[in-house]
Amino acid sequence: MQQTIINRRQQLKQRSQFLQQLRAFFYARDVLEVDTPMLSQGATPDLHLRSLSSELQIPGQANKQNYFWHTSPEYPMKRLLCEGSGDIFYLGKVFRDGDISPRHQIEFTMLEWYRLGFSLPQLIDEVCELVNSVLPEQRQIQKLSYQQAFQQFAGIADIFQASAQECIDCLNRHNVPEIVGVDKDDKVLWEQLILTEVIEPQLGQCEITVIHDFPARDAALAKIDDANPWIAKRFEVFVDAMELANGYNELADADSYRQRFEESLAHRLEYGLPQVPLDENLLSTLKAKPLPECSGVALGVDRLLMLSLGVKDIAQVVCFSTEAC
Repeated sequence: MQQTIINRRQQLKQRSQFLQQLRAFFYARDVLEVDTPMLSQGATPDLHLRSLSSELQIPGQANKQNYFWHTSPEYPMKRLLCEGSGDIFYLGKVFRDGDISPRHQIEFTMLEWYRLGFSLPQLIDEVCELVNSVLPEQRQIQKLSYQQAFQQFAGIADIFQASAQECIDCLNRHNVPEIVGVDKDDKVLWEQLILTEVIEPQLGQCEITVIHDFPARDAALAKIDDANPWIAKRFEVFVDAMELANGYNELADADSYRQRFEESLAHRLEYGLPQVPLDENLLSTLKAKPLPECSGVALGVDRLLMLSLGVKDIAQVVCFSTEAC
């Protein structure tokens, strides 16, 4: 029993010191910590995210109101940026329903930050500096475009021009088990399967791998490259085959936000997913006070702590896993 108590305290101390280290990184760069609301009247319409919700009894209103637990602090942080906050970061809890595994918890800790006037390469360099500052050993940085990643790790010379059949052939060459129920002509989905099943397991081995220049269809809220309308100004960071961070050169135009949100709602409808209310507070703020030129990124803190400590299960680095709550 005594040994268990000592080990538990050591685990808590390691996490506490780790969070202090992350905060110190931003304090040293004069980036302001902000504490945004976890509940919102709007939810993310992203096809791949599932928002948790709660019914609140608001004083003065007869009926209970549905509020959503944030999947990211992105929307309120962007409102703060519009209102003149300057460079900011958030370090705290977020919630995403529907996935528990050695790398996922429904409730987890996210680090998200925004840098005014930063280009995407500048933000990539800062993310890599942060990651290297907490890893047991310094790693070299590998930067590849989305297309280069398919060339190097999947043997597809030009993924933007490749056919669905070429993608299927690639999966067969790499002995990926047969996927049933996928339209043989759904090139986008076969391409995504190559990314997750063939490429990502090879990323970040002995280095920090950054994949940038994603297809425009995967832009989310990133800007589209002026010189190449096929490309989104977006990047992802991988260490030991695990995605750590996802960043953008941030979209600023309010009308474009609404258009992309509505496109996401249409995709949700197509896949039989529930519709969700948009964050009208964000949209109205963007319309009244445009978002300043900036780049932003979200990073999984629990995953980074796993890498720092050399453990394989996210449940080992949180106080209590979802199953234990």
